[in-house]
Amino acid sequence: MSTVPRDPYEVLGVPRDAGEQEIKKAFRGLARELHPDVNAHDPDAESKFKEAAEAYEILSDAERRATYDRYGHEGLRSGGYAPNFDAFGSISDLFSAFFGAGQGQRGGPAQGGDLAVAVEVDLVEASNGVTVNAAYEAVDRCARCNGNGAEPGTPIETCERCGGAGQLQGVTRTPFGQMVRTVICDVCNGEGRAPKQPCSECHGRGRVNGRRDLEVEIPAGIADGQRIRLKGKGNAGEMGGPPGDLYVMVGVREDDRFVREGDDLLTALDVAAPLAALGTKLTVPTLEGEMDVDVPAGTQPGDVLTVRGEGMPALGRGRRGDLRVLVNVLIPRRLTDEQRRLLQELSESLTDENLRSHESMFAKLRRALGSQAA
Repeated sequence: MSTVPRDPYEVLGVPRDAGEQEIKKAFRGLARELHPDVNAHDPDAESKFKEAAEAYEILSDAERRATYDRYGHEGLRSGGYAPNFDAFGSISDLFSAFFGAGQGQRGGPAQGGDLAVAVEVDLVEASNGVTVNAAYEAVDRCARCNGNGAEPGTPIETCERCGGAGQLQGVTRTPFGQMVRTVICDVCNGEGRAPKQPCSECHGRGRVNGRRDLEVEIPAGIADGQRIRLKGKGNAGEMGGPPGDLYVMVGVREDDRFVREGDDLLTALDVAAPLAALGTKLTVPTLEGEMDVDVPAGTQPGDVLTVRGEGMPALGRGRRGDLRVLVNVLIPRRLTDEQRRLLQELSESLTDENLRSHESMFAKLRRALGSQAA
């Protein structure tokens, strides 16, 4: 449920006729209170600073303030004003971005980003294990320049933009006045050196986009929604940094014959009422084909026959689950006169002993619900 933004005057604690200096002073005081060095252990510090920063942005701009005074937050939204501070990772990053950071750091090796790719297998493949092809887009080290960004045979020289410092300085206007901010050089990425002639293949980046085809081994017993991590198969790192990882998201297609519960498989078996009463042997599907199961005499609707070891293998372990066969007793329809006569004779011969159930329907229901909850 969305919350209604607070009144910016209330957030900064100033009256509605407050002047520019009063607003700036109020925000400066709040910002100092919410500085990460002071509020390192306050879990709400970041959200409080975002709220204060948004309030200041509204009240420090004459046009936005007038719009808010007349129409409120709805007027600002309809006018296209929507501050967003969520791109910053922490209150320290947010504070630095709003007021200007301190000394920048030189760039260096950075690990490549992680990637994800989805593959699908059927239930039998998930049971036995299978090797599948995964095709995906990734960033690779440039083969032409071997990742250094320079055209082969040309030198790498001191960066002309930063003079080899790897850093640039700029002036940022903040509520505290002008502040000098040091940032990493955008040409050499903090290295202080840059190729005299950028590589014609990667244009000096040292990396190129490419398509990969990878054979992935899907282990026996994997379940729908599980993932496989392949270390070092993600995007190439920068400046000699290690590559990221690849996460293979596995989907297991549904099988019309079975429902999976953990390592067990469930299937249904239709049994004619006379055969359920007399007992019989019928065929049920398994992952490897078909097999015969004994249906004991007196089998009731909803009874479950368990076939040991015919389920799914446990992931990473040798044992297999079971196949559970739910019996669906079929009552005959459209009887002939002879069939009706025979059933009438059977009905008249039945006693209470014949019709007594070893388990009530409610007990069966509780047992079924209990197995689902487990």
